Amino acid sequence: MKLTFSQASPFARKVRIAAIELGLIDKIEFVPASVAPGQPNEEYSLINPVKKLPALILDNGDVVLDSYVIVEYLDELAGGGKLIPASGPTRWKVKSDHSLLQGMLDSMLLCRYERMVRPQGLQWQAWSDDHWNRAWKGMARFENHPDMLARPFDIAQIALVCVLGYADFRFPDCGWHKAYPKLDAFHQKMLERPSVNISVPPAA
Repeated sequence: MKLTFSQASPFARKVRIAAIELGLIDKIEFVPASVAPGQPNEEYSLINPVKKLPALILDNGDVVLDSYVIVEYLDELAGGGKLIPASGPTRWKVKSDHSLLQGMLDSMLLCRYERMVRPQGLQWQAWSDDHWNRAWKGMARFENHPDMLARPFDIAQIALVCVLGYADFRFPDCGWHKAYPKLDAFHQKMLERPSVNISVPPAA
């Protein structure tokens, strides 16, 4: 299997953490790829027309898209029910939590593009503020419902690690550590896991 990735991508980081936790990391070849707004990449568009990372290319040539779907595929490959509960109320809770976190990451990425990629004079501050507020309120949701932080390690907790890590990576002065002490304690504990520590994005 081959995984297209960037060390800066929180979505690719999610898959890397999952692959390590599932014992599948040695079965995956990591292929660096670059995607950015306004920069064509025709070669990568043949793999994923919407130019999103990561993509998992199977040995038979099939392509699995979307970080959650890739983790679901890997979880099944590892026997199932390891990072995504196989059934019952917990399955839907984990999937719902993950969907919220995926949306938070999407909003944070859009903030990054608005601030750093869009030309000066064309930036829309209210739009950027709205997307940042979505991520910030999402953090508040998990701060105020800490039961999620104490569950056995799952895909939603991996996604939360990636949200907090991306905040440190791209928005180091946003103040989430002070604003959300329960999330800060969770993040520090998670950094003790080799899968989380080794996948921290490089210094910006």
